[in-house]
Amino acid sequence: MNLLKRFAFFSIGLIAGIIILIFFLGGKRASCDYSPTARTLKNIRIKDRVYLEEAYRFFESNNIDTTVVNTILEDGNVNFGKSQTDKEPCNIYFVSGEIESNKLELQIENCEVTATIQRVEFLDK
Repeated sequence: MNLLKRFAFFSIGLIAGIIILIFFLGGKRASCDYSPTARTLKNIRIKDRVYLEEAYRFFESNNIDTTVVNTILEDGNVNFGKSQTDKEPCNIYFVSGEIESNKLELQIENCEVTATIQRVEFLDK
């Protein structure tokens, strides 16, 4: 079989495979969260969120809406060096993200059912 026929058969199989994948995965919310940061943020996002009074006071005193937490949990970075990933019964994570040219850091206690926003602070101020 010459090279042109091999390339044609390969192309037909490749296109058929892509069409099958689009058909099976098209309506699903499949995601590829393989990095430790992506897995941690996804784990926190799917849980019920509870805000401690200190976190609420920070948002009120700085005129920031608590919905910025959603943005930080989508695009933020987890500082694993500062986080306590082996603490019992709940891990503590420090997640930072940028909101309107301000860099915020959230201290989040990640338990089995809830994720508690314990503290929020500016990093660059």
